[in-house]
Amino acid sequence: MLLALLTATALTACTPKFEEKPAPAVTFMTIAGETLPLNALRGKVLLVNFWATSCVVCIKEMPHLIATHKQFNARGFETIAVAMSYDPPNRVLDYAKQNALPFKVAFDPVGELAKAFGDLTLTPTTFVIDKRGNIVLRVVGEPDFKKLNALIEAKLAERG
Repeated sequence: MLLALLTATALTACTPKFEEKPAPAVTFMTIAGETLPLNALRGKVLLVNFWATSCVVCIKEMPHLIATHKQFNARGFETIAVAMSYDPPNRVLDYAKQNALPFKVAFDPVGELAKAFGDLTLTPTTFVIDKRGNIVLRVVGEPDFKKLNALIEAKLAERG
């Protein structure tokens, strides 16, 4: 028990605390041709996932993203999967269609979305944005979905 407590304390001390900050004022262009300004989603909890069809971890986590989206969508939760600029659009379209992705998928053809979210280069990178438009979580790599879902649950319970 003491060893577990010391390990948890050491990990917490080594992990930089994420500071909440406003999400960038960006506009997503979905694969369906929809233009979606981020500020139009105010009042909802939003998950933004930067991914690529060539990213093994991205493909591995996709069923979990689908399950999370389906679990919370009816309660004011949205998911946007942003394909990285190097991902060929036809592969993104094929993947989204073949896997019946239930959420919005966006292109980032020149990397402006990745730049706006902090010059992202690593995939997957996932953000959770609260109802007020603040980024409350950033995860590089596959998230712990149990913790992610608990955070989404808590943010959905907050007043907008």
